[in-house]
Amino acid sequence: MENRLAFLKTVAPFSLLPEDVLSGVVDLLQEVTHTKEALIYQQDVSKLRGLDIIVEGAYDTFFYDSELNHRLPEVYGAGTCYGGMSILLNKKRSIRTVVARKGTRVLALPRRDFRGLCLAYQEFFHFFTARYGERMLNDEYAHFVKPAPAPEENFIAADQLFSRRIETLETRAIVACSADTPIFEAARRMKAGRVSCLFVTDATGTVQGYVTDMTLRDQVVARQLPASQPVADIMATPLVSIRAEAYVYEAILLMFQTKTRYLLVQRGEEVLGFLSRNKLLSDLAQSPFMFIQAVKLAESNRELKRRWEMVPDIVNQLLSRGVKAEIVNQVITTVADTIAVKVIEGVLAEHGPAPAKFVFMVLGSEGRKEQTLLTDQDNAIIYEDKANEQRELVRAYFLRFATAVSDQLNHIGLHFCTGGFMAKNPKWTHSLSHWKRNYQQWMTESNPETVMQFSTFFDCRYLYGEEAIMQELQAFLHAELRGPQDRFFYFMAKNALQYEPPLTFFRNFRTFAQGTQQVFDLKKTMTPIVDLVRVYALRHQVAGTNTGERLTLLRQQGVFSEKEYQELLQAYYYLMAMRLKKQAKQLMDDRTAPTNYLDPSVLTQVEQVTLKEIFKVISDFQLKIKVGFTKTL
Repeated sequence: MENRLAFLKTVAPFSLLPEDVLSGVVDLLQEVTHTKEALIYQQDVSKLRGLDIIVEGAYDTFFYDSELNHRLPEVYGAGTCYGGMSILLNKKRSIRTVVARKGTRVLALPRRDFRGLCLAYQEFFHFFTARYGERMLNDEYAHFVKPAPAPEENFIAADQLFSRRIETLETRAIVACSADTPIFEAARRMKAGRVSCLFVTDATGTVQGYVTDMTLRDQVVARQLPASQPVADIMATPLVSIRAEAYVYEAILLMFQTKTRYLLVQRGEEVLGFLSRNKLLSDLAQSPFMFIQAVKLAESNRELKRRWEMVPDIVNQLLSRGVKAEIVNQVITTVADTIAVKVIEGVLAEHGPAPAKFVFMVLGSEGRKEQTLLTDQDNAIIYEDKANEQRELVRAYFLRFATAVSDQLNHIGLHFCTGGFMAKNPKWTHSLSHWKRNYQQWMTESNPETVMQFSTFFDCRYLYGEEAIMQELQAFLHAELRGPQDRFFYFMAKNALQYEPPLTFFRNFRTFAQGTQQVFDLKKTMTPIVDLVRVYALRHQVAGTNTGERLTLLRQQGVFSEKEYQELLQAYYYLMAMRLKKQAKQLMDDRTAPTNYLDPSVLTQVEQVTLKEIFKVISDFQLKIKVGFTKTL
């Protein structure tokens, strides 16, 4: 007993108690010895029976993150106490995970007696509460102890947003006039019909364009045009239409992507009516698309940065509600596109008008509309060919412009491409004729290195500028691909075979060490699907760059059977959902930078079995591409 009393006097909180009280405490202590290393408490799960006073040995304490990494490790050695803060301030549940080392000896003070001391002796009580307060000043510690509450803003107002079809909505009837109608008469019809959008038809009654209140303000009043001119002179074009069978979310994404405020709704050739973007968004209240609208209305890069930082939360909410990964990809891409366009327009305003028509295009996952939360910039600029005396001036402008755009995007959070595939790199800002030569050279002089390096340029997509330039480049590519390109397709196919699914002969996961974990790379696991679908799409002249869209079009052409199509589509988006969930969890729950690494040991048995089946699907399709392409040369 004397030894225990002497020991207690050396333990910080107990040294604050009177000696006669300590003598009474000694009688309450229960000794526990851990003969082997053991996990004794789990964070926020295990209830503590009392305060542990370590006499010999040590407790290794830490927080687990979602990947079972040890965060904020701390050793409690001889003469320290564990459990006081947990009992007093965490509803008796252990704040941290605790592993007792082999040979650790502990004196346990029952929970009821510990609380009695806290009530009777203020200094003793304050020892534990003060330590808790100090620890909570550490953001990372506070994050694990008390996870941030769910944000008040809910971006998923209704599940029907993703399941409801446009045909179930009430479309607005079309009010129209002929193209030769005077502007003043068109305005009268808008007033009489109480509409803010009047459609303009040709002699056959086909809708050709539309006029809005804004059109009258900007094109007539501001320019002081005579109101007697035909409405065809001021109508807005082109019109964008959507099938009545499409989903509501598709309509909204299409509106943002095409920057149109009105969509014609069609069933076959029949026009059923139109949808207004403002009306749709107000009906949807707090949805991801209202968030996109907020991004569109942002007035500074600081605000754009804040909005981009909110995207992981939106992704997490979408996935937790069972929204498909391909839809989540589109939401991320639309937000990134909207931010990029805002930045481009801001830089143009700062630098003055461009000296030539141009296109700002995006590549890689951006080009495929398959962005995740671990995304960087992949972009390039094509400008129209200019006379020799202007060529260097034009090029110098676009390089300055591209550098400003990339720098601002990087500051917002869309980081620089580590491979340098950005318009600010002089290699990727060129005239249209130069770009044609680039593609021609990549195809005619193909080898394993060039195909691996430049395959991303075959996933290019228009983002901003003169779309006709992009269309001319695409027409050139289609013409080239119709020629004999066996060598090009051979090396593209070989590229799709570079990465083998991480499965051993005995159907175990093939992993590599990453820190304390054994992991595989989810992105590389998905790459063969992207690569093989790309090579089939190029060979069969399939338009579009998105992997899912390419698969659908290839199925329609009979390139893939229904079974093959379904297997590849499900495999790809299962992996994509897993990747997005993991990244959202890293950013929100673990407060770490997102990665593509996955430790299979943290998966459920069902998830492990599903992954193994997916890896088999990928292997089978790699065999198909090997037979279909690599034996042709």
